[in-house]
Amino acid sequence: MSGQLEGKVAIVTGGASGIGAATVARFVQEGAKVLSTDVQEALGQSVAAEAGALFMVQDVSAPKAWDQVMDKVQSGFGRLDILVNNAGIVIGKNIEEVDLESWHHLLGINLTGVMLGCQKAIAMMKKNPGGSCGSIINIASTSAFAALPGDVTYTASKSAVRMLSKSVAVHCAQHGLNIRCNNLIPGATHTAIIDTAAKSVPGMVEMAAAMSPMNRIGQGSDLAAAAVYLAGDDSGFVTGSDLLVDGGMLAVHPGY
Repeated sequence: MSGQLEGKVAIVTGGASGIGAATVARFVQEGAKVLSTDVQEALGQSVAAEAGALFMVQDVSAPKAWDQVMDKVQSGFGRLDILVNNAGIVIGKNIEEVDLESWHHLLGINLTGVMLGCQKAIAMMKKNPGGSCGSIINIASTSAFAALPGDVTYTASKSAVRMLSKSVAVHCAQHGLNIRCNNLIPGATHTAIIDTAAKSVPGMVEMAAAMSPMNRIGQGSDLAAAAVYLAGDDSGFVTGSDLLVDGGMLAVHPGY
């Protein structure tokens, strides 16, 4: 690899599988020191060890857990350059089916967790040796542009994440902080969620691939490569943006 992240320190949430695991591995290959977090302890430790990263158990919806993660990074590395807010869940309930407990649980992880991550990361990035600097990458979704009728909470959460990132980006810029915040927008991507759905829905992977005019499903490595760009110095003038990695899904009219 090219060492695009040489000397940088990164946190990747939801690092035990899918996009998160691919990002952890690619960041390490590019020279970053990485702390991966997840609620899946055994899998998370295994994936991190194979990649050459550190691992911590973290519930991203809990403020104290974020404090523990930041303390670990501060004591171990003395700085934070990159945060990838990747942890997220789906519940698959439409507006008529969703209950308040499920609604709050998903929003706690998908939205509040991202907000807390941004807040804690900014506080630490402001204190970096040499002055404030950093890149925050929030994983949104094509459902932030085109709704999923079967999962109203997921759609709402990813739409909110998309605008949260823009608010964070402008705040940091207007306050003279060299801290950027961008959205990474996956299309249908091969993750544990797809694998689980495929067990009960025959042809699920093929259907997901057909969502893109490229007629293939995205891989974690596709998103990890884009994350390297947003995390590195080459994207120094990129903030508040939406980087779509969706195989053209949102570019094509649904009738074609």
